[in-house]
Amino acid sequence: TLAPAARREWLKPTGLGGSATPPIAGLNTRRYHGLLVAATQPPVGRMVLLSKLEETVTVDGQPYELSVNEYPQTIHPRGFEFQREFRLDPFPTFIYETGGLQIMKRLFMIQGENTVIVQYELVGPLTGKSAELKVCPLIAFRDFHGLTRQNTKLNSNVAFEPSMAVISPYFGLPPLYLAHNAEETGADSSWFLNFQYRAERECGLEFVEDLFNPCWLKFDLTTGPATVVASTLKKDVASAPALRAAEIQRREAIAALAPAPDEITRTLTIAADQFIVARANDKTVIAGYPWFSDWGRDTMISLPGLTLPSLRFDIA
Repeated sequence: TLAPAARREWLKPTGLGGSATPPIAGLNTRRYHGLLVAATQPPVGRMVLLSKLEETVTVDGQPYELSVNEYPQTIHPRGFEFQREFRLDPFPTFIYETGGLQIMKRLFMIQGENTVIVQYELVGPLTGKSAELKVCPLIAFRDFHGLTRQNTKLNSNVAFEPSMAVISPYFGLPPLYLAHNAEETGADSSWFLNFQYRAERECGLEFVEDLFNPCWLKFDLTTGPATVVASTLKKDVASAPALRAAEIQRREAIAALAPAPDEITRTLTIAADQFIVARANDKTVIAGYPWFSDWGRDTMISLPGLTLPSLRFDIA
């Protein structure tokens, strides 16, 4: 059911002030939602670079769109109708069922980088079916308080390299590197117009945005997992499994600092760590996600609870 799912959000910070922040159904309802909200001057200078991925799975020639968007008076596509599950284990995991197949989508961030990794793989037997995945990145490249509209200033050229697409839409902004293991790639250069952000509308704010699709990536899911690494840094797509293992190990090390062994205290300890972010060569405290930066008053109030019970005296 879309209505309650659209109000349930998850957030994974980068440790720099940026984050990934979509609702569990994949429908962006705020201007702050995005798959890669990068802190270009940590912990500030936050920009929505990659808003979302449009995903289509084709099973035996039949396409199924997994994405969810709100346009004027309509929801299209309606990928939530194929979604069977959302969970954190420990990262956001989505399960879709289409054409008799189950597809698992997993997403995680790299601590200390403006990097998000999205992986897709089939769950269970194929039973002789073909399964192709097409991914279209939708970019905004704007301050996270603003909104993008269709314009002629955008550079639509995409530089394709082996296992890499480089997108540089505006002068003076960092490029977006898309590392991937796709079998086919191609330029698109099309605008998706009039996305509606219902949470902004309910607050009486501007709520309409246009997003740009610079390219597409095609994967054969029957040959193994499909991976997209979106980053402001050049990354090797083959490093994704090692990066995932390292991030799990980092989270386990944080949980081990919990002052009590029960699950709630361990979860709170991991959650508290997400508010401690980098500022130059030091640490600071984000006052709140998704829009606050670091404030002295909030830092003084929260610092004891964020650091002392877990014995992180060096950070304090």
